[in-house]
Amino acid sequence: MLENLANQCSKIDKKIAYYKQALGSLPAVGEEFAKLYHEWAWTDGQNKFPVEMFEGDTPSQAYIKFFISQLLIEATPVELNGLAMAEHGAEIEALRHVKPHAIITTNYDQMLEVIFPDHAPIIGQQILKSAAVTVGEIYKIHGCVSHHSSLVFTQSDYDYFAKKKRFLSAKLLTFFSEHPLIFIGYSANDPNIRSILSEIDEALPEKGGLIPNVYILEWKEDLTEESNPPREKVLPTADDRTARVKLIEASSFRWVFDAFAANPSLNDVNPRVLRALIARSYELVRHDIPKMKVEADFKMLNNAVGSSDEFAKLFGIANISKYTAASATHPFSATEVGKILGGKQWHMTNQMADKLAQITGKKSIRLYDNRYHISEMLNTSVTHRYSQEAIDLLVKVKNGLPFEFAED
Repeated sequence: MLENLANQCSKIDKKIAYYKQALGSLPAVGEEFAKLYHEWAWTDGQNKFPVEMFEGDTPSQAYIKFFISQLLIEATPVELNGLAMAEHGAEIEALRHVKPHAIITTNYDQMLEVIFPDHAPIIGQQILKSAAVTVGEIYKIHGCVSHHSSLVFTQSDYDYFAKKKRFLSAKLLTFFSEHPLIFIGYSANDPNIRSILSEIDEALPEKGGLIPNVYILEWKEDLTEESNPPREKVLPTADDRTARVKLIEASSFRWVFDAFAANPSLNDVNPRVLRALIARSYELVRHDIPKMKVEADFKMLNNAVGSSDEFAKLFGIANISKYTAASATHPFSATEVGKILGGKQWHMTNQMADKLAQITGKKSIRLYDNRYHISEMLNTSVTHRYSQEAIDLLVKVKNGLPFEFAED
């Protein structure tokens, strides 16, 4: 990424090796590049950025992060087809069948959202506000291209992240105690991951021992049936310490994903519906019932808990319909979407939806129920709800980026 950025900006006039030697670490190089991109944006590169970015309240590091986001958005397929599927189709299909309880990634791009469309992205510091009981989510701890300001890229970003990572480590420990963890594409150079592994190691009775239930998957091209690969790997962590985890080496990841998919934690339940169900149940128990906002029939609840079938029916799982799942698939109000798009209320949502209609020559998505929008009657008023897919689409429309529109 740094090499690509260096080639794009005229203010970066030396080879990447010079900056590595002079500054010592990749985040430090990112910090320097952010300064040069800021200067470039206000001189020769001004036409590369939206007009609104040249207002006084735009952070100086926003320009390089915007550029990174555009590069990755253009490189990420909207659907799993074409070259991506031709080259790695079998592996990607096997990965989709894993149905993980949760995914934690340092990647900025949206490839995981393409592979796991029913998992909801939790971006950056949003994790600090998420509910204690969660399922079917993608924790993008280093930010996402959908919100370029969230990217953890520079040294100052990493320093700030280090101060806020305690909650993330606690959440990882919870996952670690209940589910197997598998690291794929892990970089031993990432200071955040090293620090988190160090804190997991600290919680173990035997420090520096094998961390159970944690695997790291590595690709090895020349692996044969006669090979005798190591079963463990020693990883560097914080403060010059190490942690030992279980190692899986493979020349193809397909059989590994098939193994983890053999007993999927989510089975055939839609993660969006399950996530909404858990969140509402959590809110009910923690807030509504103690404040007497609802009347609970505890006799009925007691009888339902005694039978797994009856308990499922209590939540409507036995006969869930498309309309029951609507609030899970379209969780965002028009105002929330408008604010994400940079507006103050719902007006920006309508403007971008109508702009999309002008571009495509189709009916505006806000005028009928579809994969992007639904309308619901609440008492005597109509409320409009939007999906994450709608946000991703309207962000591209607003920024003048290429997009694919699925009319349904």
